[in-house]
Amino acid sequence: MPAPSSSSSPAAPPAVAAPVPSLAKGSGSGSGSGSGPGAGSGFGPVALVISAGISVQFGAALAVMIMPRAGAAGVVTLRLAAAALVLLLLCRPKVRGYSRSDWGTVLAFGVAMAGMNGLFYQSIDRIPLGPAVTLEVLGPLALSVIVSRRLVNVLWAGLALGGVVLLSGHGGGGLGFGSLDPLGAAFALGAGAMWAAYIVFSARTGRCFPQADGLALAMAVAAVISLPLGIAEAGSALLVPSTLALGLGVAVLSSVLPYTLELLALRRMPAPTFAILMSLEPAIAAAAGFLVLNQAMSALDALAIALVIAASMGAVRSQIRKKAA
Repeated sequence: MPAPSSSSSPAAPPAVAAPVPSLAKGSGSGSGSGSGPGAGSGFGPVALVISAGISVQFGAALAVMIMPRAGAAGVVTLRLAAAALVLLLLCRPKVRGYSRSDWGTVLAFGVAMAGMNGLFYQSIDRIPLGPAVTLEVLGPLALSVIVSRRLVNVLWAGLALGGVVLLSGHGGGGLGFGSLDPLGAAFALGAGAMWAAYIVFSARTGRCFPQADGLALAMAVAAVISLPLGIAEAGSALLVPSTLALGLGVAVLSSVLPYTLELLALRRMPAPTFAILMSLEPAIAAAAGFLVLNQAMSALDALAIALVIAASMGAVRSQIRKKAA
């Protein structure tokens, strides 16, 4: 699951070669331009981005483990509330001097963030982590195709669709998603749609609010939206010390640690390179699901994930070439 994106510039998720996200999928000050000396050189920045992806996906795996205690909605509440608290304390955003339109933008950003997280966690409560992230990535990929209006990206989208067909075409589900729970797959696709919306509103928020102020405020909105759902599902279980501790662990793995690693990487790496590396998230998610949750994959599952990763990387590279032309 993607961590929240920077409000200081557009996010750069798989299949979207956007301007540099400061603390891409996190909070940031806009300093991570990746254009300074040595940008993109050496293995160090690559290792940081991959480590951030590992942290995010293993955080999602930990979330699956505590869902029996707090439910999917409860885990979302714990993660968003913890992240909002940290961001508000660190950023101390100003609330005066903004127009009604600015507040509408940050509200929409928060709604998209809440929807993205809520739907994704409902998905991984029902289907394995690898397929869930693979289906979710289709949202940014579709956005890339729509924005670029290039024939080559339509071809990349077709390749991704082939991966989805492989992912859904085997097993005995009988509802078009084979061995995958149809509702879980639908939640993953919904999370992808919300991810695309969240990319759009992240960019708009970054133009309205300085530094990471917009992100902190949007995270607070997302936490408030998720709170009644989490209370309704988990109730007093949210206050059990062990559950709180595990929820904090999810927030650290899925938010705080990857924010820091990505910020360090983006100071030394061009945004397009970062976007291509982010395309590896479905593979990292599949590995986390296997190692932590014993979610084995078939050869067809692995091939399906590989096709979607290739499509994401191809879409990013085609946008890089378009901008360079």
